[in-house]
Amino acid sequence: MFDFLPFLLTGFSNLLGIQTLALAAAACVGGLIIGALPGLTATMGLALLTTMTLHMNSNDAILILICTYVMAIYGGSRSAILLNIPGTPSSAATALDGYVLARQGRAGEAMGLATVGSVLGTLVGIFLLAVITPPLGEFALSFGAYEFFWLALAGVMLSGNLAGTDPIKGWIAGILGLMVAMIGQEPAYGYPRFAFGFPELTGGIQLLPAMVGAFGFAEVLYVLRSKANASISDASDRIIPRMRDIVALRWTALRSGVIGTFTGLLPGVGEDIGAWGSYAVAKRLSKTPEKFGRGSTEGLMAAETGNNASVPGALIPVLTLGIPGSGVAAVLMAALIIHGAQPGPLMMTTNPQMIYDIIAMLVLATLGILIFGLSLTRLMILVLKVKDTWLMPVIAVLCLVGPYAIQSSYFDIWVVVFFGVVGLGLRLMNYPMAPLVLGIVLGTILDSNLRRSVTLANGDFTAFFTRPISAFLCVIVVAMVLAQIGPVRRAVGRGLDALRGARS
Repeated sequence: MFDFLPFLLTGFSNLLGIQTLALAAAACVGGLIIGALPGLTATMGLALLTTMTLHMNSNDAILILICTYVMAIYGGSRSAILLNIPGTPSSAATALDGYVLARQGRAGEAMGLATVGSVLGTLVGIFLLAVITPPLGEFALSFGAYEFFWLALAGVMLSGNLAGTDPIKGWIAGILGLMVAMIGQEPAYGYPRFAFGFPELTGGIQLLPAMVGAFGFAEVLYVLRSKANASISDASDRIIPRMRDIVALRWTALRSGVIGTFTGLLPGVGEDIGAWGSYAVAKRLSKTPEKFGRGSTEGLMAAETGNNASVPGALIPVLTLGIPGSGVAAVLMAALIIHGAQPGPLMMTTNPQMIYDIIAMLVLATLGILIFGLSLTRLMILVLKVKDTWLMPVIAVLCLVGPYAIQSSYFDIWVVVFFGVVGLGLRLMNYPMAPLVLGIVLGTILDSNLRRSVTLANGDFTAFFTRPISAFLCVIVVAMVLAQIGPVRRAVGRGLDALRGARS
């Protein structure tokens, strides 16, 4: 019953070294700054840090990335409360009540409650991650090449959910990522595809330069074309929340933590939906819904608990199925692959310790939220005054130097610049970047498993639809596509309304 305890204890013991704790502390502070500065997203921060951790021990590198991920999602609440500018998209719901509280002279109280909510939400998500991941991983062991193909295709189709209200743009970005993944030598026979006579393209487009360009360099170009952010005023009220206030919001925190975790578990949904979903449910069930949007501590707690609970939730499909639960998780998954930790159904068999190492790292990052979130609040006010015109040139240099340092290849610099310009153009047309990277990550999986499946079936494609799990995944993919088509969605809604009317 408690077979997991040795793995979990080993995971915690691996984090007790002085150097490891120092790296975790530095990553927590860095992630807090990344999340708090508008224009620096968690996705961009992870993309940059992946280049800076390439030559580190894999466990230390993954620890840094996970601490940065957790703290960046939390750090977005700082600027959301103080500036009404969400540092990350997941903090947009936090700004509704947090900024109003700050305007009322309760900025410290708002940031303290946001910190406690983030801690509670992450702990709920970690618990569910530990409970759900092992059985889901064991079930995924029954997957073969056919099922992996459908999973990869499902991941690309889920990119429609990353595009807000326009799924077509998400699919287009995801398919562009698939096309980029096809560049290079064909896996079965080594024939160069889409190289156009350039020797550099024969080896394919490396994931890291493309990812840094699409997120990091494109963000630099986008921010530099905008006005610098405004400064903020000081917050001098109470920061550590009162215990009675926390106890009064305990059920809101627990409910939002569960909602956020299961929202994060849905591939392609993201932390921002976890925050908005938790906020909407809290408002519906609240005894004082009229206070929401006008300085409600209940709304603030729901939003912050929901978005941070989505972080462990988003890692569940990464570790068990090899499908990211959010755009940030897609970058983290790419980083895990780069550092030699192969996420997916085989992880429970080949490297089960890694799963519990990640759980221990999440617990350590949660402790970082509590310690640094409360102690650095007033100092963060000074950090938020850094102008974009000073910060972005430094980020641009890091974007170019990091990928070049991997292979000392000038071609990788051009890849960063190319994807930065393309990413800027797509962003100006409201295309999301996460599906593009998701397509690059999943493109190799889709391509290799499609060819392997066809070879195993001697060219017979019916095996994709006759195997039980494969057929079920096929139905899921088709349903996901149909669910994003307006006329189909409206027709289903009318049918359900007619059914309800007939029953009544």
